[in-house]
Amino acid sequence: MAKQPQPISPFKNFFAGGFGGVCLVFVGHPLDTIKVRLQTQPKPQPGQAPLYSGTFDCFRKTLVREGVRGLYRGMAAPIIGVTPMYAVCFFGFGLGKRLQQRKPDDVLTYPQLFAAGMLSGVFTTVIMAPGERIKCLLQIQAATGETKYSGSLDCAKQLYREAGIRGVYKGTVLTLMRDVPASGMYFMTYEWLKNILTPEGKSVSDLSVPRILFAGGLAGIFNWVVAIPPDVLKSRFQTAPEGKYPNGFRDVLRELIREEGVASLYKGFTAVMIRAFPANAACFLGFEVAMKFLNWIAPGL
Repeated sequence: MAKQPQPISPFKNFFAGGFGGVCLVFVGHPLDTIKVRLQTQPKPQPGQAPLYSGTFDCFRKTLVREGVRGLYRGMAAPIIGVTPMYAVCFFGFGLGKRLQQRKPDDVLTYPQLFAAGMLSGVFTTVIMAPGERIKCLLQIQAATGETKYSGSLDCAKQLYREAGIRGVYKGTVLTLMRDVPASGMYFMTYEWLKNILTPEGKSVSDLSVPRILFAGGLAGIFNWVVAIPPDVLKSRFQTAPEGKYPNGFRDVLRELIREEGVASLYKGFTAVMIRAFPANAACFLGFEVAMKFLNWIAPGL
């Protein structure tokens, strides 16, 4: 295994992680919108066709009815939260690595990298859960034709007015169930691929842009293979009317399995996988570029 770099400073981590997150949202949000609409579309009545027959049908209908702007519905919430979220995410990963090092130059095993990644998922949930709640509500609102929320801030205000902080953070447990194992897989896969792709005698910090894009994109795919089932449950739970699922995700899971079968846990799979590679490739490339820039302008920070 190639020698790993030391954990970066919180200052550099904040800005580099934030920039990488912005790149991810901008590249991946259109297909995230498609994913949420597929996951939350109502079950068709007997004899009726579903609202969307699949990923490409949903994309076409969204584009025809709402234009390009429709694909970016709800993007303000993840953009606003993405800088601190990814700062905390990458900081959490660095902290997780440091906590497992007995000496500063210890090289961690892949299970240890997985554990460090899981810690980052715990850290980001505080920011991720309300952002995901608002994003999902805005994304399905346009598809239903109703206009309850005028934007992200209005959505947050209404949720807080109706149910307090619990309304804003609805779905936090499911966000944890999605992000903790998925983040472990995400970072472990990225580090593993970087080590594999590093030429003999070279440093992982000298990887070429195509190799960074490949490692980041594939890490995103591995992340979502783990994350899709809890993500489906989360989207359903966060967009359901108040009181529909009194026992939380267990009620959502029972309803989905009973009415639509196990395959329903992978709704939006195509959209997720099409999105995962370019979005996460952009994220890690943005992070690595920003980190090199920060190391150049402030090497001792």
